[in-house]
Amino acid sequence: MSPSVMLLLGGVLLFSALALAMSVIGVITVERRGLARSLGAIQALDAAPESMKQEELERPFAERVLAPLGDRFVDLGRKMVRADTATKLQYRLNVAGNPSGWSTSRLIGLKVLGLFTLGLISFFYLAALGLPFLRVVILTGLLGSLGYLLPNILLYNAGEKRSKLMRNALPDAIDLLTVSVEAGLGFDAAVSRVSLNTAGPLSQEFSRLLQEMQLGVGRSDALRAMAERSSIADLKSFCLAMVQAESLGIPIGRVLRVQSKEMRTKRRQRAEEKAQQVPVRIMIPLVLFILPCLFLMVIGPAAISMMDMFAQT
Repeated sequence: MSPSVMLLLGGVLLFSALALAMSVIGVITVERRGLARSLGAIQALDAAPESMKQEELERPFAERVLAPLGDRFVDLGRKMVRADTATKLQYRLNVAGNPSGWSTSRLIGLKVLGLFTLGLISFFYLAALGLPFLRVVILTGLLGSLGYLLPNILLYNAGEKRSKLMRNALPDAIDLLTVSVEAGLGFDAAVSRVSLNTAGPLSQEFSRLLQEMQLGVGRSDALRAMAERSSIADLKSFCLAMVQAESLGIPIGRVLRVQSKEMRTKRRQRAEEKAQQVPVRIMIPLVLFILPCLFLMVIGPAAISMMDMFAQT
């Protein structure tokens, strides 16, 4: 028997022994409690009306089986992660716009699921290749860590895309807000005008700001909450300026005019910075792909002629 097969067989036996030991311990410790819970569920199901029984049986497989399994992963994940992980994930969710179906509990469960799934698959696959045991353990740990961090990477990428869209749309939104206030509208009405006449994630943020103010939240508190939900420095600066203007009694129209001019200047500076980066970025494909082909076309015929001349002599 080859060493790789023996290693794979040993890993399977070790995993089976651990699973059996955990199951025996679980049976010994929670047997009575599990039996009582099962009997209570059976009695409740027998006493329930036929409509409730049929509704329970018609529920999707994901709700009946996968959802409780996911809850167990969430409980295990909360024990594994640090205490401030849920707060950090909630901040990243706010930056990403709180996508539908995403929550801190689901992210923690996905992190644990990715850790164990990718770790086990990589372990058995690498062991079957016949690699040294130490290398198998190191690569398994790296791939398991990748599965653990993959939800964070996806969430961060979604937040960066949304922040980029908001950063590009912020100067135009503040221009519209400035024109609306200078035309005689109040700040709340101007925010409503911006949320209705613009589209994208920034419009959603202004709409949420308006809803919070309509629900009774103070304007300063709503603006601070809007700044905390974003990672854009320009938006944070705008919210801070508006809070200071309200606390000091400065006319909002004047502050908005200054903020609008500053946002347009920053957007032009970002465009100029991107334009200055183009020559540096185009140098890599120029040196690696274009210049070798050009040298081959120019020097190639001369090199062939020289080779033929030296061959005749």
